[in-house]
Amino acid sequence: MKSKHWMIRAGEPLENHPFILEAAEAIKKGETVAFPTETVYGLGANAFSDVAVNRIFTAKGRPSDNPLIIHIYDQLQMEELVAEIPDLARQLFNAFAPGPLTLVLKSNGRISRLATAGLESVGIRIPNHPVAIALLKSCGLPLAAPSANVSGKPSPTQAAHVLEDLDGRIAGVLDGGETGVGVESTVLDLTVSPPMILRPGGISREQIEEVIGKTAVDPALEQKAIHAPRSPGMKYTHYAPKAPLWLVEERSIEEMRARLLSEAINLREKGERVGIITTAEGEMIYRDHDDAKNPFVIKRCGHRENMNSVARELYHVLRSFDHTEVSIILSEVFPYSGIGAAIMNRLNKAAGGRRL
Repeated sequence: MKSKHWMIRAGEPLENHPFILEAAEAIKKGETVAFPTETVYGLGANAFSDVAVNRIFTAKGRPSDNPLIIHIYDQLQMEELVAEIPDLARQLFNAFAPGPLTLVLKSNGRISRLATAGLESVGIRIPNHPVAIALLKSCGLPLAAPSANVSGKPSPTQAAHVLEDLDGRIAGVLDGGETGVGVESTVLDLTVSPPMILRPGGISREQIEEVIGKTAVDPALEQKAIHAPRSPGMKYTHYAPKAPLWLVEERSIEEMRARLLSEAINLREKGERVGIITTAEGEMIYRDHDDAKNPFVIKRCGHRENMNSVARELYHVLRSFDHTEVSIILSEVFPYSGIGAAIMNRLNKAAGGRRL
C-alpha cells in the first residue's frame, strides 16, 4: 500500500486542517508519519509506545541502539518527560527554542526505552516549523522522530525524498515544502559538566557559548565511536550517496580546487565518471576543464560566502548523485567554524573518513 501524501499549501490555516487531523489520528493509532521541521523531515511516532517506536526502526532499517530525539511543542511538555530541568536548559530553550537545538536531560522513565536506546537520558527539542507544531498539538503526544529516510542515506529536505525512501513503509507524509536549515539539530548533553556537544547542527557552538559559557565537544566526533551512542548519528555511517565520496583538503581554497581538479582529471582518464561537489564560486573552475565524451557531474552546493546556503542544499546535492551514473565523487571541504562544523560532520560521515 502506498503511503499517503498530504500536501499542505502555503498560507492555509493549520488549526483543524483535515490533513493534519488525519495524520494525528494515524499517530494516535500507533502509526508513523513523516512531517517537516526547520531542519529536515522527521519520521514521528508516539514516544510513549514501544510498538509505535519500533515501527520507526523497522521503516528506516535503523539500528536499535541509536537513540531517537523527542519532539514537543512547548516547554511545559518537557516537564512531563524529564526528572529535572536545570537552569541551563531553561536559558537555552529561552534563547533557541523553538529551533534546531536538542537538549539531553535525565529521563523520568515515561518515554519508551526503545526511543532512548535504554539510556537514562533523553534528547528533547521544540521544532520551529508551523506544520510540525500543528501536528504535535493535534495529536497531543510527544513524538519520537529521527530523520525520515532509510538509515544511512542522506536526510530528506523535501517530501519527495521521504517518499523516495519510505513509500509503502509509513502511513504518510505531511508535505510542507522544502526545509530551511538543511542539517539536523545540534545535540547538547546537559547531564555532564561542562555541557557537551554530541552532534553539531543548526545552532553553532559559538552561539551556545554566548548564552551559557564554555562547552565541550564529545571525543566521539573526532574518532570512531566504539561505545553505545548517546546521540543520533554518532556511531553509524550516515548521509552517504551510493558512489564513494572523497573529501579534498589543502591549505588554501586555491590549492584545494587545484588538487581536486587534478584528481578529477586523472580519474576521468582512467575511465571513472566523476562527480564534483563545489559552490557557486568554484563551479566554472571545473567546467572549464570538462570533457564532452566523459563530462564531470558538477553539483553546486550553495555559496561559500554564505555557509547557511551550503547547509541548506547539502543533503539534496548528495541525494542527487544517486540519479546519475557517477562512479566516484570528490568534494571540496569547508571551514569548521559556525554551521561549517555541522556541514563537515555530515560530509565526513558521508565519506566514511575518506580524504585526499
